[in-house]
Amino acid sequence: MNSGPVSETEIIQLVGQITDPEIHRTLGELKMVKSAKLTADGSSLVEIELPTPAYPRRERITTAITEALQNRYPQIGHVSVTYSHVVKGLDTGGAIGLKAKNVIAVGSGKGGVGKSTVAACLAFGLQNCGARVGLMDADVYGPSIPHLLGITGKPSIMEETGPGGETINRIVPMVSDGVKCISMGFFMEPEKAVVWRGPLLHRAITQFLKDTDWGELDYLIIDLPPGTGDVSLTLSQLLGLAGAVVVCSPQQVALLDAVKAISMYRQVKIPVLGMVENMSGEIFGRGGTRNKAEEMGVPFLGEIPMEAQIRIQGDAGKISELFKHDNPARPFLQAMCEQTAMQIARQLLQTPRMPTLEIL
Repeated sequence: MNSGPVSETEIIQLVGQITDPEIHRTLGELKMVKSAKLTADGSSLVEIELPTPAYPRRERITTAITEALQNRYPQIGHVSVTYSHVVKGLDTGGAIGLKAKNVIAVGSGKGGVGKSTVAACLAFGLQNCGARVGLMDADVYGPSIPHLLGITGKPSIMEETGPGGETINRIVPMVSDGVKCISMGFFMEPEKAVVWRGPLLHRAITQFLKDTDWGELDYLIIDLPPGTGDVSLTLSQLLGLAGAVVVCSPQQVALLDAVKAISMYRQVKIPVLGMVENMSGEIFGRGGTRNKAEEMGVPFLGEIPMEAQIRIQGDAGKISELFKHDNPARPFLQAMCEQTAMQIARQLLQTPRMPTLEIL
């Protein structure tokens, strides 16, 4: 306990010794203490810079800072803690001109587990927290993102002048409630099937990443086709991904395919951010995905219940409505978004990134 005058430097040093409750390193080590000020009446103002706007339950940091300062320096009056954020990332799409700090692939071992719905919810959940988000539908054979977002029509094309004076055509993404979106569904007739081999898939994915005017993004969510096909390999060659989210329903037949998906991501050097249990409840059971995640040594990002509102809003093309405060699905979806964002932050701040895949 110290009853003498307190300097701002002493406040910063003390706050920097507090352990972050999510990443389990000190705020000083994580460079999260942005500033500290003393007011004329002796109160203290501390600003914490979070690694993502989706940081969960930040009041834990407020309580820890308040108790530490008032215990050490009882002469300090009121302690006020404010928060800002700078999304951590490595901007790994520079080689193809993609300005996205973190690219998240959302995949599944099999179809029918709600992968596209989870991808859309992840995009809107992060955007709802204050992040700049894009959503790319790479499920070329079954693009469902346009329907989930309620978007129709075709994106416009804008012309830019390249560094050598040449004309470059750029796709302007569609926008739904602040989320930028691109999908093969915008370029094809609703009932027409896509019958493509690998090279055409590679070309389409490359164009969506390289030729779309995404702007600067904190997160780009990519909805992958189900299974373990060419698209994941293409992504691993084009850019460094923050990681993959594996969506699974609780029953054993879905878990068997999810294991194969995780094995594939590890083989192509895409970090596995974790598993999400979708449609959890009486019909398909509960807890199977959590158990399988623990068995495989990957994080469990949360469960999403078999909630009617998710189906209703998805059918209506109003996924963003799920994040309204009175929606019963919101707590589960928001928790999944927060855990995904924090898993990226942990990997960036705690462990080195995996090497990129070399194609011989």
